[in-house]
Amino acid sequence: MVLAALALAAVLAGHRLVPNVYSAGSLLDSVAPLFGLAVPVLALAALAARSRAALLAVALPAAVWAAQFGGALLPPQGGPAELRVVSQNLFADNPDPAATVEALAADGPDLIAIQEATEGVAAAAAERLRESYPHHAIKGTVGLLSKHPITRVSSLDSETSWIRGLRAVVETPQGDVAVYVAHLRSARINETASRDRNIQALADAVRGDDASRVLVLGDLNTSAEDRAFAPLSALLRDAQADAGWGFGLTWPAALPVLRPDQVLYRGLTATDAGVQRAPGTDHRAVTASFAFPAG
Repeated sequence: MVLAALALAAVLAGHRLVPNVYSAGSLLDSVAPLFGLAVPVLALAALAARSRAALLAVALPAAVWAAQFGGALLPPQGGPAELRVVSQNLFADNPDPAATVEALAADGPDLIAIQEATEGVAAAAAERLRESYPHHAIKGTVGLLSKHPITRVSSLDSETSWIRGLRAVVETPQGDVAVYVAHLRSARINETASRDRNIQALADAVRGDDASRVLVLGDLNTSAEDRAFAPLSALLRDAQADAGWGFGLTWPAALPVLRPDQVLYRGLTATDAGVQRAPGTDHRAVTASFAFPAG
């Protein structure tokens, strides 16, 4: 048990040093927070064996995990919700995607971002919810429904054979917000290069954006812990990390172990974040609330 505890501490402390051969490094980064589940198992085993040395050894990976990921378990500060958003991968095989979008709208968020919307789905959802969400933008398989006017809609170059990203300016009562909705390429074992190029392309677009307030909503097909996420982490804050409780895991919906779905921002203050279960899809939705800084 002592060796197991020391090995766990080494993996937690050094997972970013593991070479990204066959995508092992990115995968290890993404699931590293879950390794904390091994700590109580080892502690119970040490107690059952009445081994003081093993119990002391377990304290090492517990401390390493707490230093890296323990902040996710602290209660969020909270605050006013002047802009509320939700983002959902609808799932291409969804039997009733319109019902999924209606479930997302039930709590009345200001913005609903959708990804993996098959042909006509986004337009049908916009039509079905036009009374509550009179404004929308659709590019390929992604869309944005809004209570507030939308202007200056453009596609993103995601380096794929179809459009999976858009940028739109939402004119809220508190001021304009540049909103990106993106669905990046899926990552496969030994094939993350396309996804990584998507991340860099999205980061380049955000870096060149002169808007003072920016939101990025979507299925980015990796977690914020992944080393490949660094280009975005350098530019934007993570709403779940700043204002949520827990890790906000979203996939697979039935028993999520990863968080490929993200709400990233700058120029706003995140006051709440979480996840939401909607019918018909294999992802949970991500939610966030924001306040506008004074002035």
